[in-house]
Amino acid sequence: MADLCAVVLAAGEGQRLRPLTDAVPKALCPVGNVPLLDLALARVAGFGLSGPADVAVNASYLGDQVVAHIGDRAHLSVEPDRPLGTSGGIGNLRDWIGGRGVLVGNADAYLAGGDPRALLDGWDGETVRLLGQPVEDTSQVGLFSGHRFVGFSLLPWHRVRDLGAAPAELVHTVWRPAEAAGELEVVAFDGVFIDTGTPRDYLAANLHAAGDGNLVAGTVTGRCVRSVVGAGATVAGDVTDSVVWPDAVVAAGERLDHVIRAGRQLTVAGR
Repeated sequence: MADLCAVVLAAGEGQRLRPLTDAVPKALCPVGNVPLLDLALARVAGFGLSGPADVAVNASYLGDQVVAHIGDRAHLSVEPDRPLGTSGGIGNLRDWIGGRGVLVGNADAYLAGGDPRALLDGWDGETVRLLGQPVEDTSQVGLFSGHRFVGFSLLPWHRVRDLGAAPAELVHTVWRPAEAAGELEVVAFDGVFIDTGTPRDYLAANLHAAGDGNLVAGTVTGRCVRSVVGAGATVAGDVTDSVVWPDAVVAAGERLDHVIRAGRQLTVAGR
């Protein structure tokens, strides 16, 4: 689409996922043995957008890893000092966006089922659109028309052209102002959404990806129940409802239940 581009936001530090994100940026944490960033790029491709002319990825925290991972698959926007936030990251890409509407996706949003492409149905290129899910308790903060935001938004160029590259968030610079002006629409998403920002939710996204079985890319000589085992990982013990990262080790005699294992010893509880 000549009048639409996409930006995948991948600059965040993932503080709530620490210590998992001490050495790996949140956007590269695997869900179902696929880095979150690759899942986001696949969703963007479902809108017909791919390649560095139409898709940009921003990077900051441990940005060299994101840059190496993306290569020439997308335009890269590096924020060297600190993450600029969702608004600053878009503002930093104004020249690249160049008059187009912008599909903005959060790399850490896990979506399954449903059809995010409904965001584009009948879009006039003038309103702001958010993908959302209805919430029963409408007294919760941060809602839009009784919906929680689920990771994707559409921004018209006239809402992007004046954004600066200073640290700021879209909720303050675009979404709420558009809402106040009657120019914000919420498009309901009827699939599964999980914000992978905490170990508990990150584990939940992995277990959803595994379904009632296992996703195994490594070597398992022990017992594996409803778990995800990454490439190069070795499982000689027992793992249940857990995630074993690529190249991690579960030694014989170990029993892991509802945890994330990284390396040989790092174990993070997921409940």
